[in-house]
Parts: sequence; C-alpha cells; structure tokens
Amino acid sequence: MNRLKIYIFICLLAILGSCSKDQPENVDNIPGLGGDTWEPGPIDFWIRDSLTTPFNITAKYKWDQGELEFNRTLVPPKEEKIIPVLSAIKKVWIDNYVAVAGDLFMKRYSPKFFVLVGSASYNPDGTITLGTAEGGRRILLYVLNDFRIRGMSDYVPQDSLNVKEMFHTIEHEFGHILHQTVLYTPDFKRISVGMYTSNWNNVSDAEARADGFVTAYAMAAPDEDFVEMISMMLTEGKGGFDVIVNSITGTSPNGITAEEAKNRLRQKETIVVNYFKDTWNIDFYNLQARTRASIVQLIR
Repeated sequence: MNRLKIYIFICLLAILGSCSKDQPENVDNIPGLGGDTWEPGPIDFWIRDSLTTPFNITAKYKWDQGELEFNRTLVPPKEEKIIPVLSAIKKVWIDNYVAVAGDLFMKRYSPKFFVLVGSASYNPDGTITLGTAEGGRRILLYVLNDFRIRGMSDYVPQDSLNVKEMFHTIEHEFGHILHQTVLYTPDFKRISVGMYTSNWNNVSDAEARADGFVTAYAMAAPDEDFVEMISMMLTEGKGGFDVIVNSITGTSPNGITAEEAKNRLRQKETIVVNYFKDTWNIDFYNLQARTRASIVQLIR
C-alpha cells in the first residue's frame, strides 16, 4: 500500500509539473503563424484600391519563403519597385484586356494572387525561371529588382530587356490559363509534330525560328509553343513579329526551308488569332496593338 501511495504521489507531481506555465525565452516570430503582421502602408493601400477592389487581385511582396521553392537562393523585392511594377502590369496587361474583352473577362479569368520576388530563379540545367502560374490562380514573378521604366531613378532608355521579359512572362502565363480553360484546336499541334524536344535550352532562338518556332522555349511542348506565340506576338507587336518571321533565311539543320519555317509561324499566328476571336470574342490584333503601344510608352 505504501509503495502504491508513493507511485500515485510521483505521478501527481509529474502531472502538475507538465501543467506549469513557464514561458520560453527568445522565441522568434514564425512567418505565416500570426507573427508577420504589419501596419498597412502606401503599397498596401495602392494594391487594395488599384487591384483588389476592382479585380479581386492581390499581391504578396513581403518575404515568405513558404510561398517559394526551398532549394532556390532568392532575394526579396525592393519595396520601391512594387508600385511601379504593379502599375505597369495594370497598364500593359489588365487595362488592355479590359479594353478589348471587358471587366467581367478579367475578373473571371485573371489570376488572383501574385507573389513577387526580387531575383531570378536559377535551375540546375542552367535555365532561368522568370515566372510560373499555378492552377490559374497564382503567379510568381521573379527579377523585380531589375525592373526599370521611364520615371524611375535607375531608368536607362536602352535597357528594355527586363521590362519586355516581365510582360512576356505575364502574357505567357495568362495564355496558359486561357488554354487550360478552353483548349485550342488540335490542328496547332500538327504544325510542328515530331519537332518538340526537352533539349530546347540547347537551341538558340534563331535556330528555333529556322524550324518554325517563335522562340527556343516554344520547342519544349505544344502548350509552350502556343503560349509563346501569344506572348511574343503581344509584346513584340505585329511589326516586331513580322520582323522575326522575315528574318528566317536558309535551310535549318533539320531540313526545314526558310519558306516552310515562315509558313509554319504564319499558320500558328492564324490559329492564335482565330482562337481569341472564336473562343473569347477578342480581336487579337487590337489587343496586340494596344499591348505593344503600352510597352513602348514605358521604355522609350
């Protein structure tokens, strides 16, 4: 009996000890668990008034590694870049789609969540990821810290590459959202059948164009080919796209003549234009002219 009493007493002490309210010291806040709140400032108010209220779109610019791949070395975006970047996105992408397709189209199909990163995402195969879309609802945009447009203190008129790449990425990813909603005609896949390759990163744009692709990345798969056509046609404008087509000369190493390569690009162009008209009731050439003009206004 005495041994039983001693055992019960020891258990009671253990229970009481486990309920003690000792406070741990030097505990850091854990992002995403309530420790990363901040007072809204001008950036937050701009996002609310310009994107969230009219289009139900928001953007996350505060650093949260949980939103990103853990095996990448990335840096946060500079806060002075956020409003210029998002303002440019609104002017070039949102406003032009609204002009040709209406508010309802953008409210229904636009991704609702942008995650912003300051640097590029470098892949093991030597390629660079400039943006990704996930499930048609979320877009990650990288390289914001290299974004420079007219009016910014570090703007250089000749340095338009990063600006064009930003919109190339957005138009590319939005193209994925559109074709994942309503697929393009199977005729598109037949134009370059047998020529898609996982080794596209070892091909230059010039070499890809000689085979009838608008960029080297378009050779990765039919879906990538389709959205690369959309993206390049919009960001380069009709004149710029015509220059790309007309620059093709000679016969490619794969035996594709210049005329055949040009014909393939023109076939793809026609399918893209018809897809936008038949599926979304959008005049693609109107959208193309508006988009290119908006980009030129930012970089010249």
